[in-house]
Amino acid sequence: MSEYGLTSNGGEDLSLPKATVQKIISEIMPKEIAISKEARDAITDCAIEFIMLLSSQLNEIAEKEAKKTIASDHVVKALEELDFKNYLEIINKVLNEHKELLKGKEKKNNKFQNSGLSEEELLRQQEELFKKSRDRLHNNATGPEGVKEE
Repeated sequence: MSEYGLTSNGGEDLSLPKATVQKIISEIMPKEIAISKEARDAITDCAIEFIMLLSSQLNEIAEKEAKKTIASDHVVKALEELDFKNYLEIINKVLNEHKELLKGKEKKNNKFQNSGLSEEELLRQQEELFKKSRDRLHNNATGPEGVKEE
């Protein structure tokens, strides 16, 4: 049981992938610093504890707001309530970058939706492009008289 009275489901041990934890540590720590297995395990335990604490707070916020889906705004609010305010600047920066990335993906999807063409017409155009590409590839593989060059 954690300090906050949280336990994992069914008494199972919770963990994070060791390779992922090691990669995060390696990206942050200078190369000349070695980290022991015990230290890596302690970091993993702290990360799990933090995730459980944050999840518990997120659950309370969702229940208060009668929400079934936890949004990024809830994460920010939970961090504020748990007095992790010093992380909010970087969290908000990452969230904004993520939102911008999603906007780019939405624009790409909308390009096809806004084309005014049916799915069948788009597939027909795609097949034409594939045919032109195959023809171009075939023509480059053979000489001017259709004889394969070596």
